[in-house]
Amino acid sequence: MLDRERVRAILAHPRFERAIMAVIVLNAITIGCETSSFVMGWIGEPLHVVDRVVVGVFVLELAARLYAHRGAFFKDPWNWFDTAIVAIALVPASGPASVLRTLRIMRALRLVTAVPSMRRVISALAAAVPGMASILGLLIIIMYVAAVMATQWFGRTAPAHFAEIPTSLFTLFQVMTGEGWPDIADQIMEAHPWAWIFFVAYILVSSFVVLNLFIAVVVNAMDDESTSAEEQRTDDRLRMITEELARLHAKLDALQPPTPAGEPADGSEASLSNAS
Repeated sequence: MLDRERVRAILAHPRFERAIMAVIVLNAITIGCETSSFVMGWIGEPLHVVDRVVVGVFVLELAARLYAHRGAFFKDPWNWFDTAIVAIALVPASGPASVLRTLRIMRALRLVTAVPSMRRVISALAAAVPGMASILGLLIIIMYVAAVMATQWFGRTAPAHFAEIPTSLFTLFQVMTGEGWPDIADQIMEAHPWAWIFFVAYILVSSFVVLNLFIAVVVNAMDDESTSAEEQRTDDRLRMITEELARLHAKLDALQPPTPAGEPADGSEASLSNAS
């Protein structure tokens, strides 16, 4: 039976990681093919066989990682994610839980855990959530203030767009995304020629300022994550070098001839000579 160090080395090998990625891509393709009645009528049984083999590969890989890392396995959130994905794959295809089988395509999300660059992107997005929440709150305040103003000013002119606060909020969301806002503005400006000031100011603040703040927060989080990943790689290299030096030192110590029982060590001889 392979020891844990050997299993960890196999799991971390680039060829093994590429093989798992190939299995994930193959499984995503087969699940997509299962949605076609023509393909299922042609090669339905082989697709089912491939699906079962892929599930077996995922289960064995998960078991190997659990064996290799033991308790540390459960400290990594990505391992919990992989466990949930594999658990969904084991749900029976019929019965009350058959709806969960539709979620088999989520196995493709395992590419996120298999590709380090994707993991860094997701980690950066998670780190950016607090900053994005603050910007989202600012955007909601801006939209609400603009919705109240638009409802009071343009509610009678364009009731289909600004009759009430909820309707105005939806309309302003469309304006922020640039979806058909010139038509809305033209309709309002027929009765209120100065309305262009409102729309231009709102678009400048909501689209060009607030949304760019979202991008800035994400980019900053990506930079921090890249720096952290580089520091982690440096620490890993230093640890490997330290371990290798320790092994070499142990081998050198083993190569030194043992001191005879009746003969004093070199240090003892030097001490006696100095004393005399």
